[in-house]
Amino acid sequence: MRLSPLLAAMIAATASIGVSKPTRGQTIQSLPDAPQQDSSDVKTPLQAVPETIAVQAKPTTTSVIHSSENQVAVPTKTVLDAVAHGGNPQDRAASLVQSVPTTLSGSNSSPTQVAVPTKPTKLVVPVDSSAAELPSFTPKPPLSPDSMEGSAQLTPPNGIDQPSQLPEPNQLEPPSTQPPLSLDSMEGSAQLTPPNGIDQPSQLPEPNQLEPPSTQPPLSLDSMEGSAQLTPPNGIDQLSQLPEPTQLEPPSTEPPSDSSEVRVLVAEVLITGAPPQLEEEIYRVIKTRPGRATTRSQLQEDVNAIFATGFFSSVDVQPEDTPLGVRISFIVRANPVLRQVAVKTEPPGEGQRIVNQEKINEIFGEQYGSILNLRDLQEGIKQLNDWYKEEGYDLAQVIDAEQVLPDGTVTLVVAEGVIEAVKVRFLDEDGNPIVDENGNPIPPMTDQEEPVGGNTRPFIITREVELKSGTVFNRKKAQRDLQRVFGLGIFDDVRFSFEPGTDPRQVVIVVDVIEKSSGSIAAGAGLSSASGFFGTVSYQQQNLGGNNQTLGGEFQLGTRELLFDLSFTDPWIAGDPFRTSYTINAFRRRSISLVFNGGSGENNIKVPNDDDDGDRPRIVRTGGGVTFRRPLSQDVFKRSEWTASLGLKYQHVAIEDSDGDVRPESTDGELLSFSDSGEDDLTTVQLGAVRDLRNSTTQPTKGSLLRLGMEQSIPIGSGSILMNRLRGSYSFYIPVEFTNFTEGPQALAFNIQGGTILGDLPPYEAFIVGGSNSVRGFAEGDLASGRSYLQATAEYRFPIFSVIGGALFVDAGTDLGSAGAVPGEPGEQRDLPGTGLGYGLGVRVQSPLGPIRVDFGLNTEGDSRLHFGIGEKF
Repeated sequence: MRLSPLLAAMIAATASIGVSKPTRGQTIQSLPDAPQQDSSDVKTPLQAVPETIAVQAKPTTTSVIHSSENQVAVPTKTVLDAVAHGGNPQDRAASLVQSVPTTLSGSNSSPTQVAVPTKPTKLVVPVDSSAAELPSFTPKPPLSPDSMEGSAQLTPPNGIDQPSQLPEPNQLEPPSTQPPLSLDSMEGSAQLTPPNGIDQPSQLPEPNQLEPPSTQPPLSLDSMEGSAQLTPPNGIDQLSQLPEPTQLEPPSTEPPSDSSEVRVLVAEVLITGAPPQLEEEIYRVIKTRPGRATTRSQLQEDVNAIFATGFFSSVDVQPEDTPLGVRISFIVRANPVLRQVAVKTEPPGEGQRIVNQEKINEIFGEQYGSILNLRDLQEGIKQLNDWYKEEGYDLAQVIDAEQVLPDGTVTLVVAEGVIEAVKVRFLDEDGNPIVDENGNPIPPMTDQEEPVGGNTRPFIITREVELKSGTVFNRKKAQRDLQRVFGLGIFDDVRFSFEPGTDPRQVVIVVDVIEKSSGSIAAGAGLSSASGFFGTVSYQQQNLGGNNQTLGGEFQLGTRELLFDLSFTDPWIAGDPFRTSYTINAFRRRSISLVFNGGSGENNIKVPNDDDDGDRPRIVRTGGGVTFRRPLSQDVFKRSEWTASLGLKYQHVAIEDSDGDVRPESTDGELLSFSDSGEDDLTTVQLGAVRDLRNSTTQPTKGSLLRLGMEQSIPIGSGSILMNRLRGSYSFYIPVEFTNFTEGPQALAFNIQGGTILGDLPPYEAFIVGGSNSVRGFAEGDLASGRSYLQATAEYRFPIFSVIGGALFVDAGTDLGSAGAVPGEPGEQRDLPGTGLGYGLGVRVQSPLGPIRVDFGLNTEGDSRLHFGIGEKF
């Protein structure tokens, strides 16, 4: 009895498919055109099966790298390319080769509905009961299907005993004894490039070992003698009859395949090596089904799908011919259980470590204790990269991953963006690098070099930059660095650019600056009550010697005398690690004291002169001093809450009339100086401390400001004055939203301040109360003059339109009854109220110099006054 074409087609040689991941960038060869078999001419000899077929893996986010000990699927274009073999992402190339029987015609297709097996199942094929015995397995001449009598009892491909007798070996070789063929012996060679590098398969038998399909129509259950039961792979109800070949339609869920690809009937699908909880996941994602035809492309897609789950480090596909079709075995290896994720920085060094283990555990902790899933790991890596960006480390990213250790530890390699050097480059007004005499751009300079193409010494710039060589680039720090450099006031523009370092893992930061003109000179003329007609010349240099040092001077030559004010400031003493600054000044100043003469001009104290009406006393101060300031913070790049100051000042104070003659007494005979001569020497040591917690120095809406000061005189020189002055001020701000004229900051601002003088008190050193910076509504110094004082202010500040804002205010002040404690009692002589209240409203106009302040105030004495100033009162 002749075998049916169905049985003849299912007899094939043993074959093995190995699948490996293609090397990144590997050329994928084209699929050769395979000859097609006309189903109407079943006697046509079988076409040779190509030895190898190029398969291009579907673009996925998963790749695989193999090592001798571990294989881990990793997302492409990520550091997971190196998880499996310790960081060599180019060691990934192999080929998928499969040998299969000739293409099955549509008439031999399986039933259209077969469930996916969840376990190895038994497939019982109906046979002819008359053929119960087969010749024993001994070498005999080749048998053809036509020479076989009856039908043989076949054992299903799911672990059931093999038949006791087989055809002669020279016709059909047993799968276990089939000798492998070399790739060179297979016709139609093409390179097969699967995605997940597995071992090369064994080879097919020669095509002439297989008989062409018989022209005998397939057997139906009705035509087969005896009874047999067909058990579908998944326990589906028994089928009474196979459909006729012409009735078979391809399964609707079967993926389309190229007609040139070889198709084989799948008898069984097995999963080997997967933990129970993952076996169902594999069955869910693969498309290969028992009872359906499959192709190499579909197996390739199944391998990709299994890897895409992220749970497996290797996947092998091994097809095996059985009497009923091809048994497809997916041999998988699951990833280890993830126990820990560690981070190693590149270049190595714990000093560059930014992220700590606590943050890593926070990101990956939910994955600990579970089988490593590379999709979840990739999502964690994305979160880690996002965390770096949120923290400002824009150049930091995970670039690699080392081999998964047997204990389940994954080590991520992070390039944090280490800075190799910080350099300075000068740009012209158009923003282009300044060139040398040959027209070549001047290269960036280190802080040890002298400036070329500019005036500012490079170290003056780099010392303001917190980003140093060996540290990690941080965008937030870079922004603060730019603000500090620009805040020096000697540049029109400041920007950062990047250049590659000598180490490709590091970067060079270049601070590009456009210098502005830092020197100025001006001249003018005027008329004042203190100096008469005068002319002035002023000079200002903000970048003396390229060291960001300031030198300023103003000379005033009048009809009566020469006045001057010179100062030199170094904002950061070279070599000092704490940003200590100092200022040296020398001066000769002439002014009208508000202690003796208020702004209103009423009840002023006068000194005798040639006129019978007397003259207003002038206070002439000649002297100099030095003051040091230092932020009380160990980190000079962070805004310090506290700043301390220490100074020494000497003044020679003289009481003069408008002609420059010394007048120690007033017209009423009251002494105006501490000494009888009308000239005093006042040498003082000054101590101060400031705590600034405001959110803005120009328009604060939140925080507080505390100022404390002490001034101790040294009793030397004329008058031997021993005096101690104490004063303090506290301001705080509360953000509010009372109005909606326009968008802008609104705040309630409060200030309270006071002071007292202990010991000797020259009258001209008394405290004055009243005026634009004291109690508004009163003229300057017209509220009180005393040894002590106390004043308070409340303001509501709000925006009105664009750069214009408004304010409502209430001021109160008092001399605490200390007017009589001042020598000569100038406050009582002027009949000052001593205590008062002012209130009103004001307008603020924002300008480059700061807010221009215009306030209109009313006071408790029934008077009103308009006040002008620059900057907020506090």
